Amino acid sequence: MPSQASSWQDSLKAFLHPRVVTMFFYGFSAGIPLLLIFSSLSLWLREAGVDRSTVTYFSWAALAYSFKFLWAPLIDRLPVPGLTQWLGRRRAWLLIAQLTVALSIFGISMVDPTQPGALNLMAFAVVMLGFTAATQDIVIDAYRIESAGAEMQALMSSSYIAGYRIGMLTSGAGSLVLASVLGSTSEAYSYAAWQTTYGVMALTMLVGAVTTLIIREPANPRPSPYQYSSGQYLKFLSIFVAGILAFVATYVLTRGISANAREALELVLNNGALAGLAVESLRLAVAIGVVFVVIRLLGLTPLYEKQLVHESYVEPVLDFFQRYGSRLALLLLVFVGFYRVSDIVLGVISNVFFEDIGFTKTEIAAVVKTFGLFMTIAGGFLGGLLAMRHGVIKVLYLGAVLTVATNLLFLWLAYAGHDIRILYAVISADNLTAGLASAAFVAFLSQLTNVSFTAVQYAIFSSLMTLLPKTIGGYSGSMVDNLGYPGFFILASLMGVPVLGLIYLIQRHPTFRN
Repeated sequence: MPSQASSWQDSLKAFLHPRVVTMFFYGFSAGIPLLLIFSSLSLWLREAGVDRSTVTYFSWAALAYSFKFLWAPLIDRLPVPGLTQWLGRRRAWLLIAQLTVALSIFGISMVDPTQPGALNLMAFAVVMLGFTAATQDIVIDAYRIESAGAEMQALMSSSYIAGYRIGMLTSGAGSLVLASVLGSTSEAYSYAAWQTTYGVMALTMLVGAVTTLIIREPANPRPSPYQYSSGQYLKFLSIFVAGILAFVATYVLTRGISANAREALELVLNNGALAGLAVESLRLAVAIGVVFVVIRLLGLTPLYEKQLVHESYVEPVLDFFQRYGSRLALLLLVFVGFYRVSDIVLGVISNVFFEDIGFTKTEIAAVVKTFGLFMTIAGGFLGGLLAMRHGVIKVLYLGAVLTVATNLLFLWLAYAGHDIRILYAVISADNLTAGLASAAFVAFLSQLTNVSFTAVQYAIFSSLMTLLPKTIGGYSGSMVDNLGYPGFFILASLMGVPVLGLIYLIQRHPTFRN
C-alpha cells in the first residue's frame, strides 16, 4: 500500500494494479447471491401469495455463510480432478463455485412457488445457492490473502467491498426493477417476470467466471510439513459428507416431533414465534450433537486421518485460545456472534415491511437499494476514519448505540405509512449506521486474526457473526404476526442492548485498552 509520502497520483494508480482490479470483479461476483436469498426472494414469494412466516424461513438458506468454516479446510486442501492441474488449486475451486452459483440461481428461476410442492424444490435450490455462494467467499478470501503481500491488502479489500456493493445493487435493486418492468406486482403476480429476472441474475455470474479464467494462480499458501495422498484426502472428505448426511437425516426424522412439540409449547407460552424459536433451536442443537457423535465414532475407524484433521481444524482454534486465553477468547466469540444481531434480524423482514405499508418495488429499489447503498459506503468511510482517530473500541460502542437508536426509527415509519420523505430519513440513518458499525467490526476482526491461519480463522469469525442473527431472523415473520411491526421493531432494537455490555467487558482487558 502506498506510504504517507506517496503522491495522490501514485495512490490512484495503485487502484489500477491487476490484483486490485481483480478483487473488484470478484467482489461483484460475491455480492450477487446474498440478496437473491434474502430481499428479492422475499418479495417474489410474497407476491406469489406465500405467508410471511414461510417467506422468512427461506432466509435460513443463508446460514451456509455461517457454517462455511466447517468446509473451509476441505476447500483449502482438496484438489479438483482435472481442473486443479489446468487452473491451479484456487482458480479451480473458484470456477467450480461460480458455475454452481449460476446453476443454483437458474434452478430457482425454474420453480413457480404457486404450484403444489414447489416450495420444497425451491428450498433445495436456495440452500444450494447458499452453500455454493459461501464456498465462493471462502476461495476469494484465500485468493486475496495469497495473491499479494500485506502492502496491497488494504487496497484489495477496498476494491472488493466496492465491487460487492455494486453486486448487491445489481441483485437487489436491479432484480426488483426488472421484475416490475416485466409486469409482476403485489396486485398482479407474474411468474414469468421473476423467472426471467433470476435467469438474468444467473448470467451475471459470468463476470466472476471470466475473471477466473483470465487471472493468474497465486503463490501456494503456507506449506504443510506433511504430505497427503489422494486416498487420505478422500477419507477426509468422506467424514465431512457423513456429518452432512447425519445433520440432514436428523432434521428430516425430527420434523414430525418438532411440529408436535411446537404446538404443545405454543399452548403453554401462548406465543407462536417464541415456541417456534425454542423448538427449532433445540432441533438445531440436537442435529449438531448427532453430527458430533457420528464424527467421534468415525474417529475410531481407519477413515480418520488424525494429523490432517488436526492440522486443518484444530491448530487454528488452538492458536486463537492460546493467544487470548480461554476466558477472553470465549468472551470475544460471544461478542462476534452478537454484534450484528439487531441489524440482521430487522433486515430479513424490512423489504416485506416496506411493501406492506404501500411502497412499490421501484420506490424500494430507488431509496432502499440505490440511495441506501451510497449511505452505507459513506458510513463505511466515516467508520474507518473515526476508528483511525479514536480507536476501534470507541467506534464499536458508537455503532452499537446508533444501531439500537436507528432501528427504533422504523417505528416512526410504521406509524407514518407510505411517506417517501420519512423513508429517505430512516434509510439514511440506518444505512449510515450500518456502514459505520461494519467498518469498525471488520477492523476489530482483523485484529483478532493470526496471519498464519488467516483463511480458517477469518472463516470462523465471519461465520459466527451471522449464525445467531440469521437463525433468529428466520422467525422475524412469525414475530411480526404475533407482535405487529411496532412491537417487532422494539424487540429488534432491544436485542442490541446486551452488545454494549460485551464491549465494556472487552475494553477492560489490557489487550484492548486504547
